[in-house]
Amino acid sequence: MRRVSNVFWISLAIVLILVVFGVVSPSTFEKITNNIQAFITTSFGWYYLILVTIIVLFCVFLIFSPVGAIKLGKPEDKPAFSKPTWFAMLFSAGMGIGLVFWGAAEPLSHFMDPPLAEGGTNAANKEAIRYVFFHWGIHAWSIYAIVALALAYFNFRKGEPGLISATLKPVLGKRAMEGPFGTVIDVLAVFATIVGVATTLGFGAAQINGGLSFLFGIPNNFLVQLIIIVIVTILFMVSAMSGLGKGIKYLSNTNMILAVGLFLLMFIVGPTILTLDMFTDTIGGYIQNIVQMSFRIAPLNEEHREWINEWTIFYWAWWIAWSPFVGIFIARVSKGRTIREFLVGVLLLPSIVSFLWFAIFGTSAIEVQNAGNVDLTNFATEEILFAIFNEFPWSMILSLVAITLISTFFITSADSATFVLGMQTTRGSLTPPNSVKFTWGIAQSAIAIILLYSGGLKALQNALIGAAFPFSLIIVLMLVSLYRSLSKEKKELGLVVKPKPRSTNTVREAEKRE
Repeated sequence: MRRVSNVFWISLAIVLILVVFGVVSPSTFEKITNNIQAFITTSFGWYYLILVTIIVLFCVFLIFSPVGAIKLGKPEDKPAFSKPTWFAMLFSAGMGIGLVFWGAAEPLSHFMDPPLAEGGTNAANKEAIRYVFFHWGIHAWSIYAIVALALAYFNFRKGEPGLISATLKPVLGKRAMEGPFGTVIDVLAVFATIVGVATTLGFGAAQINGGLSFLFGIPNNFLVQLIIIVIVTILFMVSAMSGLGKGIKYLSNTNMILAVGLFLLMFIVGPTILTLDMFTDTIGGYIQNIVQMSFRIAPLNEEHREWINEWTIFYWAWWIAWSPFVGIFIARVSKGRTIREFLVGVLLLPSIVSFLWFAIFGTSAIEVQNAGNVDLTNFATEEILFAIFNEFPWSMILSLVAITLISTFFITSADSATFVLGMQTTRGSLTPPNSVKFTWGIAQSAIAIILLYSGGLKALQNALIGAAFPFSLIIVLMLVSLYRSLSKEKKELGLVVKPKPRSTNTVREAEKRE
């Protein structure tokens, strides 16, 4: 433990205080998280919407800017992972469990309780899929991308340690970021990471329990979820000890194989043609309405505002809370790629896969509900996916593949998080000690258990929104810092957009027209 920094001990102390508080007084803990969530969503919803939109626009600007040619590393650096493996790793860390958990449940919820249309109608059907695309598409991955880009650029290009604080030196100064103020920033990043990952682990445990309950009658309660978390904790700790190039790499590739298998099975047995039609139509609706959805806050309609708080603001907070974890991990596996290649890969590929996923599982869920044979709204959120499978052929195979996929995503996310937390608390070391990774593995599982114990999924969501807010302010500083540094390097390298020389014939034709 000699290599750990002050960030490790301060962050660990905060986590221990929360765990003890959650055990001693779960009702008070739930009440506090409810109050924090209500205050932030009511007072700062506008801030989240504007910030995330600015992040999207900044990413698009960098793609088309001359600085897009800058490599994340030295000129001779080559990518350490092939593109398929790179994509599998960033996708597994970035959204794995969430896609399986919400893949059918969220479109169904929007269909029954849409943001604008009348529930249960064709208009609600289209609106439901469109908003799912909005929540899980370009906006989400832009948040991940900008944090990852700043970390990769300053780490591999400028030789700074892989810490959040190191990315802010152009704005706040080297002395401040290497002193107590930098420690505070890194502690905030660690705290956001722990709560963000713990929330997702809680969702994963709840859905594994929901699947086992639906299929085999195992009780759906906290005790079973506790046992699931303990078992998975042991498994991901074994994987974490094997290192980035083995455990996480192999698990990520396994995740993609299982995800593709589940996707194809559902695509075959589900409403195939309707899925393709909904995917195509919704892409158009998403593009047409993306600006309006990005700024929609419904200031004069309390019911609509409540929907935005519970879904859009929650998701923006989720992605922000996860961004230090996913950002550091994506940065770690992206050395040697250009800024343009990096942003196109991180923004477009995962978004397209997410769109396809929600098109098939969302459309299938709504079709099952419309058929009238079963009312899916009677099931708990974590059981809806398995209730849908029960209405199609090969239901047991689909359910078992889904449970296996959730478990491997669970392990991969927790495994990746222990590595990232280890980096953040050992001064940016790319090879954090196993003892540090073990400590953070236990800590994040403990937080997940406490959040489930104190209030279930609602407490998970509330804690997430509270943890995301302070880190969102750090993201603002990261945007400014990255822009300043890239602008400076652009001038040093002479990167300018030069107009293409016109041919002699073109010049003569222009002169004749004049």
